[in-house]
Amino acid sequence: MGGGAAISALGGLGLFLMGMTVMSEALRELAGSRLRAWLLRFTRTPWSGALIGAATTAALQSSSATTVATVGFVQAGLISFPSSLGIIFGANVGSTGLGWLVAVLGLKLNLAALMPPLIAAGTCLRLLGRGRWAQVGFALAGFGVLFLGISTLQEAMAGHGLLLQPQRFDGASVGGRFQLLLLGLLTTVITQSSGAGVATALTALTAGAIDLSQAAALVIGMDVGTTITAQIAAFGANLSARRTAAAHLVFNLATAVMAFLLLPAYLSLGQRWLAGPIAADPEFALTAFHTGFNLLGVALLLPFTQPFARLIQTLLPAPEGRAADDLDEPPSADTRRALDLAQAAQQRALLELMRHLRQSLGASSDRHRAMALDELEADLVRIEQFLDQIHLRRLEEPDAQRLLHLLHSLDHLQRLQERCEEEPERASTVRQSGALQKERHELLVTLEQLGPLVETRQWQEVARCSLATSQSLHRRVKPLRQGVMAQVASGEVEVEEASQRLEAIRWLRRVSQHLGRISSHLEAAARGGASGVPPRPVMSPA
Repeated sequence: MGGGAAISALGGLGLFLMGMTVMSEALRELAGSRLRAWLLRFTRTPWSGALIGAATTAALQSSSATTVATVGFVQAGLISFPSSLGIIFGANVGSTGLGWLVAVLGLKLNLAALMPPLIAAGTCLRLLGRGRWAQVGFALAGFGVLFLGISTLQEAMAGHGLLLQPQRFDGASVGGRFQLLLLGLLTTVITQSSGAGVATALTALTAGAIDLSQAAALVIGMDVGTTITAQIAAFGANLSARRTAAAHLVFNLATAVMAFLLLPAYLSLGQRWLAGPIAADPEFALTAFHTGFNLLGVALLLPFTQPFARLIQTLLPAPEGRAADDLDEPPSADTRRALDLAQAAQQRALLELMRHLRQSLGASSDRHRAMALDELEADLVRIEQFLDQIHLRRLEEPDAQRLLHLLHSLDHLQRLQERCEEEPERASTVRQSGALQKERHELLVTLEQLGPLVETRQWQEVARCSLATSQSLHRRVKPLRQGVMAQVASGEVEVEEASQRLEAIRWLRRVSQHLGRISSHLEAAARGGASGVPPRPVMSPA
């Protein structure tokens, strides 16, 4: 391909990328909160998750939008890691819709002549319209630019020889196909769009620049490369979000291996039974292969979603004491077992929160660093979802009362987690204020005593100890407040410093109250009965 044609091809690819980006963003804005609602509503089973994942990706013309949104929802605790798998699987199938769109409209119907008026109409709507009409115009303009890019690619490649030289990338050999696979992967990583790569491969195939075996190997690599966006989105995220991104990568790798092994058989059968139609319409053969191996991968793996989830959990194990890691998805039909698991998860969350409090108050004897607060927050949301699903059942006593106590303790766990998020300022004031050292020491001693008691589930002692400290600190709040006010009145303390001390006093009281109420409700829930589920080993805060 000459220099001018190469520049034209790059320009066409750029137009395609720009058009697809504009169209995807506009469609995402039009979907608005519906995207989130769909993803959250249809994840009850892996099959429904796969359907909504495929439909959402096909509608947005972007698997990245679906997978990144899914990783974000898992990060926020809105859906669990196992529930996200169906969406991830379905997104792969939905991503092949762009290939059919390009094959039918961009290559066969050749709508390039209609695109400039469409772009003009879309631009006018975008500039003059308001609200949804403006987004519709943006989507139309993006659609027009996308197919204008396809037309430019076609013209650049037509009659200019091979885009990929067969002596370097021989589609007939295993080594050559593997090189093409790596090239497709690299192309997607660079462009951040498998759709652009597939469109380029389709255009090159139609122009005779590459043959079907080369194009198919490229598309397999592009399917793997599309996982890079989810990996970037999960960078620095919590464990569940990282597991979702890892599942996307492992699934696409497994599907790619299967497609790579099946490619010779597909080409052989195609030459034997459909040589004429494939020669006349190679782009349809390529798109059918792309859709086919993704559908086959989903069909084979979807029935084994739970074992696959456990595999990913094994590959990315939770740190010791991770609160929500052992919860079933969905909750076990044995309600007592499900409640036992929920209580064990709350026990681990309480230990983590006590570890946070010890570290924030200045204790240095902890052997392990506390879990990140955002991960703990996501785990508490996951426990809430778990209990909510149990709440939908018809429960009899004592299970109903036990669930009620667990819901109350979870509420106070979430409030205590919020208090921990306030710790940098409040706890710093407690550490530095000489007038609060007695209260700080008392709370630290209580936390040291509670650690082994919570770990061994001695809930009566936990409740007695925490309630005693809560009452003790509560009785001293009024004298402390009066003392601070007196210092302000005498000019010993500035108003700003006094305000910080008062906030710190309230923080100590709230922390102790939440500890006391969590302990009381967990003690009451423990008296409600147990099914003998062995507790997972946890680390004491001390």
